[in-house]
Amino acid sequence: MRTGEIETLRDRGFVVVPRCVPADALVKLNEVARAQLAACAAPVEFEADLKYPGAPQSRAAAGGETVRRLLDAYGRDPVFARWAAAPGLCDWMAAYFGEPVLMSRVHHNCVMTKHPRYGSLTNWHRDLRYWSFEREDLVSVWFALGTEEVDNGALWFVPGSHRMEFAAERFDAAKFFRTDRADNAEVIRTTESPRLAPGDAVYFHCNTLHSAGRNRSDAVKFSLVYTYHGRSNAPQAGTRSAAKPEVEMRHP
Repeated sequence: MRTGEIETLRDRGFVVVPRCVPADALVKLNEVARAQLAACAAPVEFEADLKYPGAPQSRAAAGGETVRRLLDAYGRDPVFARWAAAPGLCDWMAAYFGEPVLMSRVHHNCVMTKHPRYGSLTNWHRDLRYWSFEREDLVSVWFALGTEEVDNGALWFVPGSHRMEFAAERFDAAKFFRTDRADNAEVIRTTESPRLAPGDAVYFHCNTLHSAGRNRSDAVKFSLVYTYHGRSNAPQAGTRSAAKPEVEMRHP
């Protein structure tokens, strides 16, 4: 663990952790991800299902079979499962939460793809808008399987927004942060989009406002994403967050 990373996450709501995945592992991760995308191996989520800005209107429309997420990465292939529970990541999360750590099988746990033509943009939001836990304290890890930058749809973050309080009316009906409000525009003005090299990761808090743009390159972008929480922060019974058994993070 690199000194100061946890403090940076607590202060800014996100932190880039460089060189998380070595080159040989990146080759294997990309190989499996590309093969499963080509096969459209279930379970998957399509851009047309989300109806985000720029997405095809339906699966019958042009680009309607564009995949947004290869779901249940942990169960797809052992190579994905190994990185979900990598020892360095387990140590980092245990230090952050100060207790045993669990990984959600419901939230994130996917290979996120962004396609050049039909990949939609994602408006400003907090991930906790559709999660249900005892406390608002979860951390997601976004592994870049290739270069991530503004031109191919990289993530944008509002530093410190995980500690900000917003009235409900500052979000729309789908709980996206409204960009038509002057007070929200002032918040968004402080955004940053960290460039990630292949193998880098960005760790971010569940309440950090973030978004992602369109992919204007000529290649599909692949990312591997998981979400973690401390054992005492249980998913609320009867909600989607409790729909699947979670994975306890243990060293091999």
